[in-house]
Amino acid sequence: MIRQIFAAMLLAPTAGLAQFAGPLVVELNKLEPGEGDSCRAYFLFRNQTGMSFEALEMSLALLQSDGVIDRLVTVDASPLPVARTTLKLFEFPQTRCDGLGEILLHEIGRCKPQNRDEADCFEIIEIDSKASVPLVK
Repeated sequence: MIRQIFAAMLLAPTAGLAQFAGPLVVELNKLEPGEGDSCRAYFLFRNQTGMSFEALEMSLALLQSDGVIDRLVTVDASPLPVARTTLKLFEFPQTRCDGLGEILLHEIGRCKPQNRDEADCFEIIEIDSKASVPLVK
């Protein structure tokens, strides 16, 4: 009995991941100055999960070059179609691109695959950055 409970505890964190065929790759592709004093971020989302997403909200911490958190921003990346690479642009107001040192994927606020219940998607997200600023998790 104790072995069964222990085995269930070990499998519980990964049971939700089994519904996904692969990762959702989030890539910070490019940063450029936006309107006024904003920074425009280009993100690519490579959806290899085997399902579309009707909701995906990410909380990002913008860190300055000295490592101090400047602000938290929430971005809505939905919808994300299955087996597609999608480009999304986000404006970070009152943020200079050359003042950024790092962008942290802080948490996933909402993650809802199409026609399914909401899921904890943090573990299926793989991150990458082609920009001069790293994207970290």
